[in-house]
Amino acid sequence: MPNPWTGKGNPYTRQEVRERLKKTIADNKAIIAAGAGTGISAKFIEKGGADLIIIYNSGRFRMSGHGSTAGLMAYGDANAVAMEIGEFEVLPVVEEVPVICGVHGSDPRRRIWHHLLKVKDMGFSGINNFPTHCIVDGNFRQILEETGMSFDKEVEMVRIADKMDLFSIVYVAKPEEAIKMAEAGADAIIAHVGTTVGGSVGVTGASCTMEEAIDKTREIMDACQSINPDLFFLAHGGPINTPEDVRQVLEATDVHGFVGASSLERMGVEQSLLDLTRSFKKLTLKK
Repeated sequence: MPNPWTGKGNPYTRQEVRERLKKTIADNKAIIAAGAGTGISAKFIEKGGADLIIIYNSGRFRMSGHGSTAGLMAYGDANAVAMEIGEFEVLPVVEEVPVICGVHGSDPRRRIWHHLLKVKDMGFSGINNFPTHCIVDGNFRQILEETGMSFDKEVEMVRIADKMDLFSIVYVAKPEEAIKMAEAGADAIIAHVGTTVGGSVGVTGASCTMEEAIDKTREIMDACQSINPDLFFLAHGGPINTPEDVRQVLEATDVHGFVGASSLERMGVEQSLLDLTRSFKKLTLKK
């Protein structure tokens, strides 16, 4: 259903987003969700045919030349940044594709139900749990869990979103996290297998192999498929970077598609600007 005020585009209802994704699958097409940190990225991601556009605070860092992991650090207010990118850059230029807002659900300074109302009122068509603590491990993860900033806060956010009838597409890194999210009412599960490899600020030694990524993705799917057979499953991160990488995962698992942030937005800008600038620099003056 179009926006009642403008007659087009966002916001969509939860069911409308789900129906759009179901149609993509029915057409035998992979669902492609893309992160956007700027308006121009969103504009051309939409023109390229993406099914969803997701706004993360990490997109601002990514498009400023820094690693996406900066979005997990105390370099700014993650929730405020995502809302700002949405209000002033992305929502004004996206014409038809549903736009999803990244929400830091464990932010102790916010009444998350109140923030979700603002997200919905802004015109977003759903939420995503980023920054997410599911990709933090070790002693620091244990400290977060014990001091009131746990992954369960992200699960509770999805439970509230479910009551508000907001579409939710969520990151998980383990099968047990996927189970919690499925039980909370998530619509789509993203198997996060690590920070994206490649490009100028991608990881090298901190990632898994493609075989490990496929195994992790399959384990996450298998864990929660029985809870809700209508879940959408998407792959993300690690060595899953290029269209060919995604093709391998689609052939080896039953995932419905792929979420690309660095692999779409950052990689596309890096290589195209590099090639275009080199082409200009090959020009010579008339003798």
